[in-house]
Amino acid sequence: MATLANGLRHLRCPRQLANAQWHQQTLKRATPLCIRAVNTAARNDDDSSKALVESLQIPFQGITHARTIPATPSYFSREPQFNDLYIRISTLLTRYHHLPTVSTGDAPHVPWTKLEEMRSQMGEPIKASHYQKVLRVAKRLNLIEPSLQPAEVKIALQEFARDVNPFLNMPSPISIDKFGRAIAVGKRKASTARAFVVEGTGEVLVNGKPLNEAFGRVHDRESAVWALTATDRLDKYNVWVLVEGGGTTGQAEAITLAVAKALVAHEPALKTALRKAGCITRDPRTVERKKHGHVKARKMPAWVKR
Repeated sequence: MATLANGLRHLRCPRQLANAQWHQQTLKRATPLCIRAVNTAARNDDDSSKALVESLQIPFQGITHARTIPATPSYFSREPQFNDLYIRISTLLTRYHHLPTVSTGDAPHVPWTKLEEMRSQMGEPIKASHYQKVLRVAKRLNLIEPSLQPAEVKIALQEFARDVNPFLNMPSPISIDKFGRAIAVGKRKASTARAFVVEGTGEVLVNGKPLNEAFGRVHDRESAVWALTATDRLDKYNVWVLVEGGGTTGQAEAITLAVAKALVAHEPALKTALRKAGCITRDPRTVERKKHGHVKARKMPAWVKR
């Protein structure tokens, strides 16, 4: 019975294909869609209708292939907004590079936007090297004589300026407290030192230890008290230092900067001598990071025969 039912089912399908209603439905579906055409013909007796038809222009006539054009040439790049900014400011430099310039000290003081602030403003992962290139172009435009600087250059430079008054951002002077101490902070690499300098007999303690116990190398000991040695004040002040982070070299140089700042609070006339000795200006250099597969930043592992 199951075999007979399967055979009848196969016979039923060709009979449905031969049905006239199926052919009618197929023909209806195969009928092409009607496209409404705009009748541009006008009556000769109606001048107003003729003028209206002549003014009517159907767009994209005769175009077989079309695509959307991006609004900016940097649309498909990783940093479209930042690339457009670089193109605009480079065009301005090419256009106005012939204008007279002033020295860096006489140029308008602009608080330049930091890299992280620019990233947050544009919402793009801007590379540090790319931002430095754009910032060099902006600083070159800022050197144009202020009286001859075009308006579009001033507007472009405003995109790189922070909304702060640079003249109000002044460091607070170090004062001497009621105990006669001058407290200053110094940094070097990953080390941070806080120095307490008071008039005394030349005692130096680093994290509660004498100088010879805190630093094993003679060079580090000399670096820690270099501000006192260079000004011949080694036996006139007592120094207590709290230092953390980094290694011994970074800690010793951080102590140098902290002690020099505190010493200027006691004797402001020593600032010139300390600057010549290299104690006042912070060293901005950092340690090069270690790379994957290297022993250190650049040292490669020794070749091992297997």
